[in-house]
Amino acid sequence: MSLTQPLCLLTPGKVDLATLKTIYRGGVTLALDEQARSRIQQARDTVEAIVSEGKVTYGINTGFGKLAQTSIPADRLAELQRNLVLSHSVGLGELLPDDVVRLVMATKIISLARGHSGIRIELVDALIALFNAGVMPCIPEKGSVGASGDLAPLAHLSLMLLGEGDVRVKSELMPARDGLALAGLEPIELGPKEGLALLNGTQVSTALALRGLFEGENVFAAGLVAGALSLEAIKGSVKPFDHRIHEARGQQGQISVAAAVSGLLEGSVILNSHANCGRVQDPYSIRCVPQVMGACLDNLNHAARVLQIEANAASDNPLVFTDTGEVISGGNFHAEPVAFAADIIALAVAEIGAISERRLALLLDTGLSGLPPFLVNDGGVNSGFMIAQVTAAALASENKSLAHPGSVDSLPTSANQEDHVSMATYAARRLGAMCFNTAAVVGIEAMAAAQGIDFHRPLQSSPQLEEVLSTIRQKVAYLDEDRLMAPDIEQMRLWAAGDSWPEMIAALLPARAH
Repeated sequence: MSLTQPLCLLTPGKVDLATLKTIYRGGVTLALDEQARSRIQQARDTVEAIVSEGKVTYGINTGFGKLAQTSIPADRLAELQRNLVLSHSVGLGELLPDDVVRLVMATKIISLARGHSGIRIELVDALIALFNAGVMPCIPEKGSVGASGDLAPLAHLSLMLLGEGDVRVKSELMPARDGLALAGLEPIELGPKEGLALLNGTQVSTALALRGLFEGENVFAAGLVAGALSLEAIKGSVKPFDHRIHEARGQQGQISVAAAVSGLLEGSVILNSHANCGRVQDPYSIRCVPQVMGACLDNLNHAARVLQIEANAASDNPLVFTDTGEVISGGNFHAEPVAFAADIIALAVAEIGAISERRLALLLDTGLSGLPPFLVNDGGVNSGFMIAQVTAAALASENKSLAHPGSVDSLPTSANQEDHVSMATYAARRLGAMCFNTAAVVGIEAMAAAQGIDFHRPLQSSPQLEEVLSTIRQKVAYLDEDRLMAPDIEQMRLWAAGDSWPEMIAALLPARAH
């Protein structure tokens, strides 16, 4: 890993969303705030005192779950922790991508460094060294119910420290021992409580939900830009964006969205060209952009607050409290806050795509838009955007099913000891597919809106939107006659999944990067 990469200092309890987004993107080196080191050591001293005094304490010298009443002798504690990691490594499916794994590793480091886990500083330093060397644990995406934490996926992370299993370096698989060597490390023998501290926690579901938040922000921004382009394409009314309307209701997201879209349209010649046309009401997909997208923004902001807290949380079990020397068993591993956050992100992402698909349909309907049918000349011989809208409808409909909340589901595990679980890991994981779908829908809308605006030339849109239109035309050409559109749609999906947006739109995003 290059020493020239920006340094990302982790202060446990105070890591903000912009820092987490930077870690997600990659190309950074992690370091730990020095004050955290003393807290880690104090908690470790508490655990070692319990072991030396022979006190029977759950998670330190007992079995786990239904076996919590089984006392384990001191000479078998290392075996206990190793067996815990091996027995819990039961994940299946595709491996989590490196961007998500970076977040998993970083949030696990943050959680352990809160000083309530009772592990050695050497384990935290090993995780930091592996991250900085670009050594990513191979974590299968399936196998967690979100309580007692993300046990199976975090066990696969922990295998790496034992020198077991495989790791990934620059997309290449290699044995974990070779990955450890790249970071200057040897396999680690886990001490009392260390395996449990590594396995307990919500870091995988939180990392997946953070990915959903970051990608959801991008499709939200793209949806606002596409909506403004569609308004221009149909020569819609800007009056529903008047700030007085939105202040009369008082919903903050709605107020912010109306102001941002109004800013995007400022200086538009197209808008001024029909100022006195007498148009009173546009369809809801245009007129109610502030109300719908504002509600989506409020949901994203709420989820962002929850996930920032969770990314900084001590979420393993039991927790060590050094001021009293107590080790207290609780349930911070239960990922219900993450499940709810993921579910409301899912609702927002689905609605962004749903309203975008309706604006796309509006653009193609000549009776409503005033544009050529299906946005193409010589219709009949040419089908234009007809079937692109079918693709958008298919993806928007798929998102309806995917938006079903994961948090309302539960199946008991561990002989009914874990009788209610969050399903947060699935709830968060499905956001990736949903954001993919919505980016495609919004991308198709933006491409269609650009086509519609081209029918109004030489009239110009606003300076801000003309920059957007120039970017779109660099990716896809004007559709003068039917051609293979799948590559165009993929280019526009990538556009909508990107993060380069006009300032008035970017300023709305809760996890805006530094």
